Amino acid sequence: MSITYLEAIRKAQETALADNPDVFIYGQDVGAFGGAFKATKGLHEKYPGRVIDAPISEDAMSGLAIGAAIEGMRPIIEMQFADFSTVAFNQIVNQAATHYWRTNVPCPITIRLPSGGTPGSGPFHSQCMEAIYAHYPGTIVMAPATVEDAYSMLLEAIYTDDPVIFCEHKYLYYHLKAEQLPNQSLPAESARVTRSGRHATIITYSAMVHEALLAAESLKEDGYEIEIVDLRCVKPLDTETILGSIARTGRMLVVGEAFPWGGVTAEVISRISCEGFHLLDAPPAKLNARDTPIPYHPELWRYHRPTANSIKSAIQKLLKD
Repeated sequence: MSITYLEAIRKAQETALADNPDVFIYGQDVGAFGGAFKATKGLHEKYPGRVIDAPISEDAMSGLAIGAAIEGMRPIIEMQFADFSTVAFNQIVNQAATHYWRTNVPCPITIRLPSGGTPGSGPFHSQCMEAIYAHYPGTIVMAPATVEDAYSMLLEAIYTDDPVIFCEHKYLYYHLKAEQLPNQSLPAESARVTRSGRHATIITYSAMVHEALLAAESLKEDGYEIEIVDLRCVKPLDTETILGSIARTGRMLVVGEAFPWGGVTAEVISRISCEGFHLLDAPPAKLNARDTPIPYHPELWRYHRPTANSIKSAIQKLLKD
């Protein structure tokens, strides 16, 4: 029996609720309704008083979570969409992110952000916010690309003493399945070489891992072996694994679904240019979404974000340099 990416997230929360009485879930419609995407379906009935509906105020949700965390609880906050988390920005980056450093008192909150685009979602329900939160000291930012990682990394997030921004991609909720959940896993801060190669490296994360895999499979027909590194965790960044891959291939394309200015792709290129410039046989390249608001129309949306075809074209250009 297979399990979806969304079911893995639900199961991780259920496991945490069962194992630790300090864990609770707080968010809009997470109770009897089961959440906007049903990530908490059935948990309200099974754990009464610990899966709690919140008012329509992301600011208030985060403030309550911070207070509870300071008092020893381990809250999981579900934002209906990552885009809406900006309403709670002050609470997250000025309060939660700095609290452990300022007071030596942990602030173990997990903020689940349903992220990324789906056809027809448009500019207010499709954004990728990982780079914004990664900018601030005190945060950990995770972006799982597999069913197994969605489960194991969410559990790790819940038991982390710093605020964790957990970016789960909405497109993967139903499109991605696995046969079973893992008994053991790679630490969340470690990147994973998803596919080995020798001609170039694609560094990416979240849903773009799967577009990169499709591109690499297509390039194989042309005789190219492309290595793919799944970052898994945007912050901290596993520079060592990235450098190891670049040492093997000499060429690097960094792919992200987020907007191009000041994002994760730019940070990876900056790190590698500073620490591994001598390993590169060609200038590093990056590929992001277009620098426009995200369109509603499904065909425009597909044109707006990186795809297997655009990744393949970018690699072909890189291989000519």
